[in-house]
Formats: sequence, C-alpha cells, structure tokens
Amino acid sequence: MLSRTADSLFWMARYMERAENTARMLDVNVQLSLLPQSPLQRRQPWRSVLGISELRQSFDERYDEPSARNVIEFMVRDESNPSSIYSCLRAARECARAVRGSLTTELWQTYNVTWLELQRRVTGPALQADPRAFFEWVKFRSHLSRGVMIGTMLRDEALAFQGLGAHLEQADCTARLLDVACYEQPAAETQAPDEDAASIDPRIAFYHWSALLHAVSGFEIYRKVYRDVLTPNNVIELLVFNSAMPRSLLCGINDVIRYLVEVGTTRSRETERQASILRAQLERGRVEDILDTGVHAFLTDFLDRVNDLGNRISQDFLVPIAD
Repeated sequence: MLSRTADSLFWMARYMERAENTARMLDVNVQLSLLPQSPLQRRQPWRSVLGISELRQSFDERYDEPSARNVIEFMVRDESNPSSIYSCLRAARECARAVRGSLTTELWQTYNVTWLELQRRVTGPALQADPRAFFEWVKFRSHLSRGVMIGTMLRDEALAFQGLGAHLEQADCTARLLDVACYEQPAAETQAPDEDAASIDPRIAFYHWSALLHAVSGFEIYRKVYRDVLTPNNVIELLVFNSAMPRSLLCGINDVIRYLVEVGTTRSRETERQASILRAQLERGRVEDILDTGVHAFLTDFLDRVNDLGNRISQDFLVPIAD
C-alpha cells in the first residue's frame, strides 16, 4: 500500500476517534460542573482539560478566562484550534475523501454525512443550551463509523491502518481522562492542586469517579467486575490494567500491537518491540506501584511513549511527520 494512502487511512480513523474522545472529556466536565463547588473549583477542571490537551497557550491567546462556555466554544467549534471537534471531523472527512477508492461506499457516506450534519449542529445557540446532547451525537457518529468500518471493510491493510490509528488515539485519550480525574481535580478548598485523587473529598468522590467511568462507557463494566463501592484504586486498575475493558490502556496497546503485526515489515520490528515492552509493563503493573510513583508521573510517561509509538509508526509506514 502507498504510504500516502496508509497515512490518510490512519489519520482518518484517528481524527474521528479524537473527536469522540474530546466529546467524552468535555462531557465529564459538564457533569462535574453540576456538583456543589466554589467558583475556583468550578473553573479548575476546564483549565485542566486545556492543560492535558496541551492547549492552554492557544486558548489564552483567544479567550479571557477558562469558563465552561469559553472552553466548550474553543474545543468544539473553534476552527483555529486543530484539536477542536469541528477541526477533527473536517480533517477526518478530508482524509476519507482522499482515499475514497479504498473505502466502501457505506463508510465514505458515514464520514461525509457526519461532516455535513456537524455544520448544522454547531451553528446557533443549541450547543451551549444543551452541550451533552451534542456530545452524545459525536460519540454516536464515531461509534457508527467504527461499526461500518468493521462491518463492511475487507480484512486487509486498509482496515489495519484504520484500527492502528483509532486504538492508538483511544489509549492516549483514556490516559488523559484519567489524568484529569486523578491529578488536577480538587475536591475541597484545602486540597492542593497536585494531590492525587485518592485524597478526594469523600462526600463527592463517588460523583467524580462515576462521571469518569461514564465518560469511558465503563460504569456498568465496573459494577460487573468489582460488585463493590466505587474506589479510586479499583477505577485506576480497571482503566489501566484490565485487558478485557475495551478502553483500558492495556487493551488499547494490545490492539495496537495486533494491527502492527498485521502490517509489519522488517523496518517496523523496533516499533513492535517498543510496543511489546510497554504492554509487558502494563501486564505486570500494580495499582500500588502507580500510587507510589504518582498517578500523574505514570500517565505522563505513558503518554510520552504512546507519542513515540505514533512517531515510529509514521516513520515506518506513513508520510513522515515534519520536524
């Protein structure tokens, strides 16, 4: 397969996944903003989203304060933000158009209709009036594209590169969501900004962790696995180490390795080796080890290694990322 074709397929799926994950992240904050909080506590999660997404500087250049309205505007329909939902879905559709001959008609129509309908949904006051309805629509369109891809595409390299992009992005986002919940989510006036969420105010801890689990479609899974009260340790264990949890870090890396093997060449052996090292560490990891070293430090290291895998995949198969 030509590298440009593989590149478009990889990024098409990754952009769609990024749009869904951004919707999930914003949805968590909308839910958390409904909890009784001080004005400082209410602003902090929105500031955290920008920090975890590495967009604080870009946001500060355009907006006065990190209010819910401003962050949603910036992360949803701001065309100048390349990571906004609007920009991601536009880029996904352009990638799909570039490789239309490699897609089934159903999959191309899914991407095209999503883009056309998005332009109607982001205009007017409906987004700010009911942002959660919009986020559910984004998640539904991403689920639909994934289902159509799996249900209609030939099991060949085209499908593998889409899966590679989607699962790499999914692992990245789960780590960022967990980082928001564990690292920069103050729950009481006396809590320091850099405290892990294990020390979160017990009066509202349940709502923080349940919001996180709902954001990754994991609340019902948690109940089936643990049949217990919601605890930070169990949530971390589920979202990091449980290979049967579809959006866990370990499950995401497992899927990345599976697709790497399918498209692997002699040139990509080192990339497979690095991915396998990361998987082995996740398979042998324990929550206690994460808490000892710090949740934020662990997740930062994981995100750096996922970014390295993405760069290696680009060098091995795709159009290299410009320095």
